[in-house]
Amino acid sequence: MSLKEEIRDSIKRPQHVAIIMDGNGRWAKKKGYIRSIGHENGVDALRNIATASAEANIKYLTVYAFSSENWNRPKAEVKALMSILVSSLKKELKTLQDNKIRLRAIGDSLSLPHNCQRELAEVMELTKDNDHMTLTLALSYGSREEIKLAVQKLAREVAAGERTVESIDEEVISKALYTDFLPDPDLLIRTSDEYRISNYLLWQIAYSELYFTPKLWPDFGAEDFYEAILSYMNRERRFGKTTEQIKSLS
Repeated sequence: MSLKEEIRDSIKRPQHVAIIMDGNGRWAKKKGYIRSIGHENGVDALRNIATASAEANIKYLTVYAFSSENWNRPKAEVKALMSILVSSLKKELKTLQDNKIRLRAIGDSLSLPHNCQRELAEVMELTKDNDHMTLTLALSYGSREEIKLAVQKLAREVAAGERTVESIDEEVISKALYTDFLPDPDLLIRTSDEYRISNYLLWQIAYSELYFTPKLWPDFGAEDFYEAILSYMNRERRFGKTTEQIKSLS
């Protein structure tokens, strides 16, 4: 049995996998290319992983495509990234449709160039009825900003008399975040041998399993992805309980 089949047929497979796709620039530098070539190859890697995820019956895949801090990169690189985003949205529509993948986005989408906003909205509309998997792009995304906006929203509701302070629990906060349509990630993968969360889904990954790999993102393939999932499936998730308590519930 292949890794894909083992994962696809297992009740232990994660429902939601989040990925920090890191290492495009270093991959390009290592090969003597300009950084934009690394980002283009990063799109190819995402296509492969999205397809692998759909084939393994992973229901949700959320990827860190462009952070709010990435706007501070050199203007030429940001311009290239936005251009790659627009062209890849057009090119990848067939992959999304063939695999019945719905595209969603989280983050400050209004900060994106208008052509990016237009292409993103168009592809999300065209894939809205796909129900096999949801691929969510975190674009111009920062988790602290997301949490700040959620707190402000709830504070305004309290000030307007629409809710009480006591009504604000974890579920209410979760519903006020960008990710209100997603379950929390079961597994967070970061490539390129970095051991940081980088302001990504800070609230949502409270109980996620973490997996770090030295592979640079353009080199991260389907088998690497399946190895990460297999590692997750072999772990015991206790959520604060003891091993004995978990076993008594199974």
